[in-house]
Amino acid sequence: MQDSSMYRQWQSSHIGGSNAAYVDELYESYLTDPNSVPEDWRAYFEKLPSNGAVESDVPHSAVREYFLLEAKNKSRVQKVGAGAVSSEHERRQVRVLHLIAAYRNRGHQVAKLDPLGLMEREAVSDLELAHHGLSKADMDTVFQTGNLFIGKPEATLREIMDCLKGTYCSTVGCEYMHIVNTAEKRWLQQRLEGVRSHPQYGADIKSHILERLTAAEGLEKYLGSRYPGTKRFGLEGGESMIPLMDEMIQRVGSYGAKEMVIGMAHRGRLNLLVNILGKSPRDLFGEFEGKSFNENGSGDVKYHQGFSSNVQTSGGEVHLALAFNPSHLEIVSPVVEGSVRARQDRRNDAGGDQVVPILIHGDAAFAGQGVVMETFQMSQTRGFKTGGTLHVIVNNQVGFTTSRRDDARSTEYCTDVAKMVQSPIFHVNADDPEAVYFVTQLAVDYRMQFKKDVVIDLICYRRSGHNEADEPSSTQPLMYKKIKSHPSSRTLYAERLINEQILSEQDAQKMVDDYRDALDEGNHVVKSLVREPNKSLFVDWSPYVGHQVEDDWDTGYPLKKLQDLANRLETVPEGVVLQRQVKKILEDRRKMTAGAMSINWGYGETLAYASLLDQGVMVRLTGQDSGRGTFSHRHAVLHNQKNGEDYVPLAHLQEGQPRFDIYDSLLSEEAVLGFEYGYATTTPEALIVWEAQFGDFANGAQVVIDQFMSSGEAKWGRLCGLTLLLPHGYEGQGPEHSSARLERFLQLCAEHNMQVCVPTTPAQIFHLLRRQAVRPLRKPLVVMTPKSLLRHKRAKSSLEDLSEGRFQTVLDDRADIDHKDIKRVVMCSGKVFYDLLEKRESDDLNDTALVRIEQLYPFPEKRLQEVLESYPNLENLVWCQEEPMNQGAWYCSQHHMFRVARAVNDKLHVHYAGRDMAAAPAVGSMSLHVEQQQRLVEDAFQIN
Repeated sequence: MQDSSMYRQWQSSHIGGSNAAYVDELYESYLTDPNSVPEDWRAYFEKLPSNGAVESDVPHSAVREYFLLEAKNKSRVQKVGAGAVSSEHERRQVRVLHLIAAYRNRGHQVAKLDPLGLMEREAVSDLELAHHGLSKADMDTVFQTGNLFIGKPEATLREIMDCLKGTYCSTVGCEYMHIVNTAEKRWLQQRLEGVRSHPQYGADIKSHILERLTAAEGLEKYLGSRYPGTKRFGLEGGESMIPLMDEMIQRVGSYGAKEMVIGMAHRGRLNLLVNILGKSPRDLFGEFEGKSFNENGSGDVKYHQGFSSNVQTSGGEVHLALAFNPSHLEIVSPVVEGSVRARQDRRNDAGGDQVVPILIHGDAAFAGQGVVMETFQMSQTRGFKTGGTLHVIVNNQVGFTTSRRDDARSTEYCTDVAKMVQSPIFHVNADDPEAVYFVTQLAVDYRMQFKKDVVIDLICYRRSGHNEADEPSSTQPLMYKKIKSHPSSRTLYAERLINEQILSEQDAQKMVDDYRDALDEGNHVVKSLVREPNKSLFVDWSPYVGHQVEDDWDTGYPLKKLQDLANRLETVPEGVVLQRQVKKILEDRRKMTAGAMSINWGYGETLAYASLLDQGVMVRLTGQDSGRGTFSHRHAVLHNQKNGEDYVPLAHLQEGQPRFDIYDSLLSEEAVLGFEYGYATTTPEALIVWEAQFGDFANGAQVVIDQFMSSGEAKWGRLCGLTLLLPHGYEGQGPEHSSARLERFLQLCAEHNMQVCVPTTPAQIFHLLRRQAVRPLRKPLVVMTPKSLLRHKRAKSSLEDLSEGRFQTVLDDRADIDHKDIKRVVMCSGKVFYDLLEKRESDDLNDTALVRIEQLYPFPEKRLQEVLESYPNLENLVWCQEEPMNQGAWYCSQHHMFRVARAVNDKLHVHYAGRDMAAAPAVGSMSLHVEQQQRLVEDAFQIN
């Protein structure tokens, strides 16, 4: 085909001579009527980058004709400005322009979007001629078209109305006028109005759409007949999602993208796995029949499983990754974004051209889940942006059993939350597959052009109930009466193509038969699937698989290297003016490096990051105040007092060092922690850290902790080395800022799924952070970090403590005590150790030893037993904690302590010293706090 060859020629060489004239002529035709040029040329023109112009792109010839006509008629129309309008025609001209604006703003409100025709739409007076002072008598009057993309500068009102209704009021409803950027709006108007939202597609594309619909419907019917009544959360009623996803992947791939990460809940997931990602039908059938593909752990149901594969597109091979997800609906969204950002960082893909996120939502969840808003709010921020996300809402108009709009949400559409970041929103009737195909192309092009989020609202229905065992007519009788008699999208589209003589009934039936035969044989049904994938597109986890938890791991670092790194960190470039207190912190750190001062927590933590970077390990640290640190201990980001610019010493240690990324995040816990989990599960070779402003703020991210961090390995085999820093300790700050809810993490611990540690010295946090990165084991690490200990006079270490040794799961008392004199051992974790130490010294209680359990899970029974056995005359064993009895470590860890006590001496009992049971974590009165703290410390030395 000549046009196709010219298209390829243009892609591969410069344009000159007659080619340029031909291309110019084609482009002019495209601007006048995009449907008049071949599909491959149209696809090329649609991807041309916007030049930021805000004026209508009227073809050259039309401009010339317009000015000739104006000169001949002596320009009967003058520019409308601040002056008076001089004629009735000009007044009506202004009204026409207002009418055009009304359709662009509100045409979607009367569009035919509901396949069932049940959607209640109120009349919109703005769209009536009379509202603008126009009437049917004006229909044949010629008006200027303004910036309406109708292909000519003047048209009759009838032509203008046909363009507006066809574009904005058919099976596509577009919302974009909330976008502030004029260039984006003009780009969208050109793409929409130029083809009236319904471009003409050739027979090949139409047949392909039908084939994809046939696959979508075919799988559901096959599973329904083979496994009747079994839950599958089918796609019936929303089958257009499959051609949508097929085209979305192919279109993104045509831009040269290398990876796409997809997140979705359970509706239609099995269909996507088989018909888009290429999962073997035979494997799916095995899961229906009870076979588990997870050798270790609990496993998960089939419609939560992730998958990855490679497919071929016109732009090359693309890796697809479908994220594992729990039933907690939208919580997978930030996880996908984090995984995408990690892949982009690995590829140095700052613009988001090579890795693209796709999120598939349900309508009720999109409107109802707060994490959706949080994820949108991250989308353009420095530390979390991914170059725009393609959002697809499978809008079946029922949330479980809730279908009344005034019950389901307060907004007109489920998509209205997306307007907060000025995303364009394309509502489309799922029973018009060609319209679905068009908005998919438009959404992809917008995302690739403007690097912003875009939303497709695929309005469909749910043929079965919430699941296949549910009876929906009991709660939605009218809807399901309509659904029972409503033909499927595939049936309607097949009839349409038969009527258009694109194919015969026999051809349509052959598609059905061929697909069913493929399923019967268990064959792959994705034609673009790459059977021998390019493994360089994968994330290699093999070095981190199969390792056992080992506590005895050398994490020391040579002293001279540590001093050299510290000197670099403390050297500030000329011109960087520091705030007085920050300058003092750096001066103190110079003394620590020289050995003139003991090192504090901030110094030890910062040197841990520096030593890892020196070893080639990337570090990423985020949190609401991570640069400075909530308690001003870190100051990893220095702010120039002269010009406000940032300087990050850890990012400038040496040439060619790994990335050190540190970002103060938005005030979100759920989405940000989900993002960091996704990042960590995609970047095994790095140290990824999330810090809560206060430890209890992790409550806001509990879903991520429960559904991903603690159980992701058991359910899906997903390894993750994410580290949480949660400030924890009782300083009398009241119920909300004392406890990081240690008990909740310990309650989740089993099967060596996580590590929970409470370090009490700078050396311990140094070795703990290094251990997390340098050993090949990848488990989430939860660290109860201190507040007052950051500057405590006793919570100090030496440089030698950092250069030698390792993280110690149990810290025995000082070496100079005589173990034979010890009759009581008080075990504890965290800040309370220093309170106990002061009490022992002030009261000269030399028969008591203090033992710190620095790792509460996996509980170090063997090491604790070794320590306790070194006290031959031990009579009393006490566990002391600051938290109330029903909180903290007591309930979740006492069985470990009991077991160790019996092993040491079968008559030894573990006593509790701490606060009584309480509903709140702490009291709000400082005087009462002090009283309780003194009492629990005294109990530790007295209780028998």
